[in-house]
Amino acid sequence: MDATPVLQYVSATTPTAAPTAELDREGVRSVDRAASLLIALGNWDGEAGVTELARSLGLHKSTTSRLLATLQKRGLVQQGRDSGKYRLGLAVVRLGGQAERALDLQSIAMPELEGVARAVRETTTLGVVESDSVITIAWSDASGIGHDRKWTYLPLHATAPGKVLLSNRPEREVIRLSKIGFTPYTSRTIVRVDRLLEEIARVRNRGFATAFGEYEPSVNAVAVPVFDQRGSVVAALEVRASGQRIQPGRVPELIERIRAAAAAITEQIGGSVAYS
Repeated sequence: MDATPVLQYVSATTPTAAPTAELDREGVRSVDRAASLLIALGNWDGEAGVTELARSLGLHKSTTSRLLATLQKRGLVQQGRDSGKYRLGLAVVRLGGQAERALDLQSIAMPELEGVARAVRETTTLGVVESDSVITIAWSDASGIGHDRKWTYLPLHATAPGKVLLSNRPEREVIRLSKIGFTPYTSRTIVRVDRLLEEIARVRNRGFATAFGEYEPSVNAVAVPVFDQRGSVVAALEVRASGQRIQPGRVPELIERIRAAAAAITEQIGGSVAYS
């Protein structure tokens, strides 16, 4: 008698196994397509229409339209009222705390970047850490005209902003990066972990970093930290120019300018200076 319920149970559950697996596969496929849409929109210059997105991803227009509608409900994409095209939504920003801080920093830092650039007549940038690199989130050209983003990825070990940002990281993080390998971009690039740790210690002690021909042979730069509420380095403010324009004798003047600007940004975001 015990066998009957078992047989009934197996009989009842076996036919549903295949449909369940199929539903799981379809769910994963939908998530993958939705993620691809978000990435495509992120890489798009401006807004994109359903037809453009469908063609770029190899999807049917109807599928693309349904996915966009779902993403729009969650605030992950927005549709232009006049154009009918799509762009990333604010929910994407809220998903990443660092990305959200970066966007805040862009608007807060821009007047300071422009002011420094006009005063010293050199390019001024604001960089943050992303994926073991420095990413430029805002910059001003030498004429003092600001730009919201550049999205240029630069190495941590070979740039002035990178050294500033590394100064807030524990020693084990620098050692981890060294195991991945420090690329020798020029003959001046620091590639030995012991020398880089010494350099980072100097950055902490004096409150600024320099990089003279370490990433590009003909480019020199100086950078200082911007601090958050916890006193952690959240960004690096940099002035860069050709080696002819930034010589060692000019460093004190530049440091004075960017320190004042970085302090103003730190104050506006409610930050606390950890070292000077």
